[in-house]
Amino acid sequence: MGKNHKEVNYAFIDSQNLNLGIKSRGWVLDWGKFRLLLRNKYKVEKAFLFIGYIERNTRLYEYLQGVGYILIFKNVLEIHKGKKVYCKGNVDAELVLHTMILLAKFDKAIIVSGDGDFFCLIKYLESKGKLYKILTPNERYSSLIREYSKYIVDVSKLRNKLEIKK
Repeated sequence: MGKNHKEVNYAFIDSQNLNLGIKSRGWVLDWGKFRLLLRNKYKVEKAFLFIGYIERNTRLYEYLQGVGYILIFKNVLEIHKGKKVYCKGNVDAELVLHTMILLAKFDKAIIVSGDGDFFCLIKYLESKGKLYKILTPNERYSSLIREYSKYIVDVSKLRNKLEIKK
């Protein structure tokens, strides 16, 4: 990197993993504050949020775009268990694919997930000198990524900065 080169950092966010991981700790993430943290602390230029598309959530999607996320939608499967309906939008493949497609456009990547399915991506990014951080929702993340502990930041420890205040 030359003297005049400004480092370009991108974040790739598994929204379901982050959201459910934070909720499992008893609080709700303020997505606007999280985007500001990415911008101010980690100098993230583009934050790609991988999220399942559910038509009734259009206001949420508009809000997320308004605070600076680039949304990558995944079709959602509805799973019926008795009288309950669960929505499943597995974004892993899309997150890996988009990261690889954009590889030449960024200097460093932040992966936001504690999911071991991203092990191969994390390993590859580190081998290319492009891994900046791994932000996990809490201290309970996949043992597959433990060897990258020097990159890991536990988002739940930032609750006082990132929680939606009632």
